[in-house]
Amino acid sequence: MIRLTARTGRLFLELCSFVGELIIFCFRILTNLLVPPFFLRAFFSSIIQIGWLSLPVVGITSFFTGGALALQIYAGGARFNAEEVVPSIVAIGMVRELGPVLGGLMVAARVASSIAAEIGTMKVTEQVDALITLSTEPIKYLVVPRVIAAVLAVPVLVGVGDSIGVLGGYVIGTTRLDFNNAIYLINSINYLEFWDVLSGLIKGAVFGCIISVMGCFFGMRCEKGARGVGQATKSAVVSASVLILAANYFLTEAFFSS
Repeated sequence: MIRLTARTGRLFLELCSFVGELIIFCFRILTNLLVPPFFLRAFFSSIIQIGWLSLPVVGITSFFTGGALALQIYAGGARFNAEEVVPSIVAIGMVRELGPVLGGLMVAARVASSIAAEIGTMKVTEQVDALITLSTEPIKYLVVPRVIAAVLAVPVLVGVGDSIGVLGGYVIGTTRLDFNNAIYLINSINYLEFWDVLSGLIKGAVFGCIISVMGCFFGMRCEKGARGVGQATKSAVVSASVLILAANYFLTEAFFSS
């Protein structure tokens, strides 16, 4: 009983320590966000790495998700003679939930791991210490450009993914489910509202912040050795994915509970 209590207390203290480190890390990001100098080259490089190079995987995922969603909704709607709801439900489901969440998860798998591995390797090889020696703040040089780039790039990826996902539903609906082309497009557009699209883009910005912060945080606290880099990479992806799903629930509750 005493061992169990001690272990529980140790885990609780480790959790509090972790949360405290994360809060301090986020505060350091905010304090360096608008203070010069600004490393524009690092920012544009991060835009390419996070946004442009993530586009193929997000596009492919969204296309097949939209197609599978159309098939599932058609199969379910057929039980109630409501097959005509396929275009509207695919569009609403993609822009509200599946587009932002799947896009965020795919970017987390690709980007959070990359950021954690890159910064972790720099930490292990003492390149971060070298930046401090050269009077360069590591948070400003390594973290801030990536966070800003992710917050700006992920909503764009989500918007593109939404469009490709709706296209996937359109292709399957017109080629496999015998929908009329014009009617499918009209039903997709008529039942969408501006807030549906905007809420998904806001989610994308929040998810981008989560992805970049988790990747940078675990990279900066990486332990020495190859094993430490691997552990940092794994922790960054897992933490980012879990936080994306949790944040998605709370954002959905805030946006659509009324």
